[in-house]
Amino acid sequence: MSASKDSTAATPTRYLTGITTSGTPHLGNYVGSVRHSVRFSRQEDVQSFYFLADFHALIKVDEPARIQRSTLEIAATWLACGLDPERVTFYRQSDIPEIPELSWFLTCVTGKGMLNRAHAYKAQVDKNAARGEDPDADVNAGLFMYPVLMGADILMFNAHYVPVGRDQVQHIEMARDMAQHFNHLYGEHFTLPEVALDDAVATLPGLDGRKMSKSYDNTIALFAPRAFLQKQIASIVTDSRVPGEPKDTDSSAVFQIYQAFANDDETESLRRAFADGIGWGEAKQLLFERIDQEVGPMRKHYDALLNDPAQIETTLRRGAEKARALSQPFMAELRHAVGLRNLASRDKGAAGKSAKVARPSFKQYREADGLYYFKLLDAGGKQLIQSLGFASPQEAGRAIGSLRQRGAAGLNELAGQIEAVDDETARAAAAALQSLAAETAG
Repeated sequence: MSASKDSTAATPTRYLTGITTSGTPHLGNYVGSVRHSVRFSRQEDVQSFYFLADFHALIKVDEPARIQRSTLEIAATWLACGLDPERVTFYRQSDIPEIPELSWFLTCVTGKGMLNRAHAYKAQVDKNAARGEDPDADVNAGLFMYPVLMGADILMFNAHYVPVGRDQVQHIEMARDMAQHFNHLYGEHFTLPEVALDDAVATLPGLDGRKMSKSYDNTIALFAPRAFLQKQIASIVTDSRVPGEPKDTDSSAVFQIYQAFANDDETESLRRAFADGIGWGEAKQLLFERIDQEVGPMRKHYDALLNDPAQIETTLRRGAEKARALSQPFMAELRHAVGLRNLASRDKGAAGKSAKVARPSFKQYREADGLYYFKLLDAGGKQLIQSLGFASPQEAGRAIGSLRQRGAAGLNELAGQIEAVDDETARAAAAALQSLAAETAG
């Protein structure tokens, strides 16, 4: 994953996307996240992470069967829509135990004042105030700490970009704040994530004209049977204008949903039909046909996946293995950084500063060329390893974390990123790394 002056492989840009497993996927999920993300994941220069946010679902859902069913349906949706688990890292949040552990680390560097300003928490407090109730009525700690868990989702894999709607931008800003606080205290470990807003990604109105959301119970199911899909579309709220009377496209949920599926020519054709006074029944039929044209071919695949949950389970477990190949060594690095270390690795006869000196150590620094380097020193301060340049301090830090975790094996894996040394120095470096790995393992 690291890039250096002597490496021809560019560091891929990491994108991370998650969907909470609290309901059946709807058209808003598809247009606002799934469709765009699947297309994006096929690009060669990106490394994509997609996860089922089942820990997040526990904040609002206390029905185990519903969470299990939603996890199955959302996983089947991603796969039916074309997500290739061989190209991306596709996993279930709860299969990565390092995420809640990191969430606690971040909790310890996150100010309560910042969490007080989180939109979801403030909205509930404002609702309680309007009702004359206690400000924290119906607020559980999960809702209050939601931004920290989301920060852990993002920072665990050092995502560069997180595609979100405008209502989620605050959470990315909070994740950046957590990363900065942690880096300030413990060294440069986290990439500061950026928001990825795409104006081409639509926010769909629901059946009642408000934003399509499970919270409003106004969704249109993505893979509903054709007859039910047609029935739902027929129930979209419209105004009282009769056939022959011009209709406003800007305020029409029918038109806005159609536009999210249609190409430019189709959209312009319906716009003219609105101006000419198309009837609402005819407009809704056009909308149904256009949605079914895109969704229909994927419905059969989706139904087949739902009928084979063991296949989905296997896919998610393989994805978790890929994810944990990154999260486990990184978490070992973070545990060491905060002081959760093997006590037996210290020289019991030493104390104070002498104990700290009498062990190998890494030094990370930046050179005038703008790249980041590290070196491994033995207990006496002699240089054993000199790295080549990395594009960012996070990449250098991850390489150090791998060496701490894997010892001599990590040295072999990073051979292309380290300057060659003579055999004697190589043996000394391997021994030093083994001692550090034993310490980290504790």
